[in-house]
Amino acid sequence: MKKFQVLGLVAASIMTTATFAAEFSFDRPRAGIGTGITPVGQLAWEQGLPTVSYQEQNIEGVKDKTLTLNGDMLLRTGLANGLELQLGWQGQVWQQHKRAGFKTETDGLGDVSIGLKKAIDLKDDRLSMAVLAEAIIATGNDEFTNQDDIYSLTSAVAYKFSDLVGTSITMRYEAQNSDWAVTAIPTIDYKIAGKLSGFSEFVYRKAESQDYEYGLGTGLVYSLNDRAQLDASIGVDLNGDQKSYNGGLGLSVLF
Repeated sequence: MKKFQVLGLVAASIMTTATFAAEFSFDRPRAGIGTGITPVGQLAWEQGLPTVSYQEQNIEGVKDKTLTLNGDMLLRTGLANGLELQLGWQGQVWQQHKRAGFKTETDGLGDVSIGLKKAIDLKDDRLSMAVLAEAIIATGNDEFTNQDDIYSLTSAVAYKFSDLVGTSITMRYEAQNSDWAVTAIPTIDYKIAGKLSGFSEFVYRKAESQDYEYGLGTGLVYSLNDRAQLDASIGVDLNGDQKSYNGGLGLSVLF
């Protein structure tokens, strides 16, 4: 109950902050969040088609491989000027595990999330900011859940150098069962040609009592029109001897 009270106080604080309605943008497929807010009365649907992750490691000299696919989705709707509600779901999950010549396959449902995202007025045409208070509720099946709820506060600041290049940084602070973690994600966005653009990002994460984690990611975004886009992304974790990759395809639509 105390965790929900803390989340409520954070959300209330965000809602009372002076705001600026930044130009709308989809959050997919970056690891960080954007500063755009869904317009009032409209719905943004961001869907993985699917999202993929692959891990490979040696356990006592034997290769252990895990391939995971899931159709994650995020719904965003504008509640007021500069304020949106987010509802997320990790979706249906399929996983294949290989070890010592044996292969097993499992499937199930992932966790759900709820959040409030608020734009912050920095009084600069090129600079924008947003804050997201979110709770990830451990409702998924045993193999595909975080086990305990995660409560987080995320901020994103973006600077638009020109119509061709922009940068941003996302900072995420989270608590899970009294353990804390912090993640920093600097990102650069760039136009490539016509409706095609790209991004590159670096992911740094430090969890309590855990080693530092690092990752690189990049992707492409194709704007079908002002209200829809396709995306493709790939990332790699840079943690020790373990091989870990992630990525996938996605579709986002604003209704």
